[in-house]
Amino acid sequence: MSTDERDAKEVPGKPASRKEPSGVDLARVALKAAREQARARGDAAQQKKQVRRGGGLRSGARADGRDPMALGAAINRLLNERGWEAPAAVGGVMGRWPEIVGEDIGKHCVPERYDEDARELVVRCDSTAWATNLRLLAPTLVARLNQDLGHGAVRHIKVLGPGGPVRRYGPLRAPGSTGPGDTYG
Repeated sequence: MSTDERDAKEVPGKPASRKEPSGVDLARVALKAAREQARARGDAAQQKKQVRRGGGLRSGARADGRDPMALGAAINRLLNERGWEAPAAVGGVMGRWPEIVGEDIGKHCVPERYDEDARELVVRCDSTAWATNLRLLAPTLVARLNQDLGHGAVRHIKVLGPGGPVRRYGPLRAPGSTGPGDTYG
């Protein structure tokens, strides 16, 4: 019978009392706690390594830098490393333009480019009436785009009207003529 069992045994007339661990028992408890903490630190370090490497399942006995990476993870990593998050998000908006602005505006107005430095989206409309309409809706569209892309991604929408007709040069043109643009000044 061990010391603890003797101490825990009830003695008639005395209440059962438990002694606090001391000596060897205390050292065992401290060693067990230290091992658990070391194991937890090791598990945390292993998880951090897996996150840095891309995480997930790996081929082979041990994970290394040569293991294949999922296509989505590779593209996300490339976007993050190169700082292309905002242009990629705006590109997604250009692909979903009719869903964002509505079918009517989507049919007549098309986003052309995004200037990342100025945070300006350039949109071309097929008529001056639609261009005017889009200029009036620009603050609402900026708010909707920023809600979708993140705050401050688009500061301004530059609306362009329809382009003029293509100027063709040939034998039937008068010298010095600028074509149909002559009538507009």
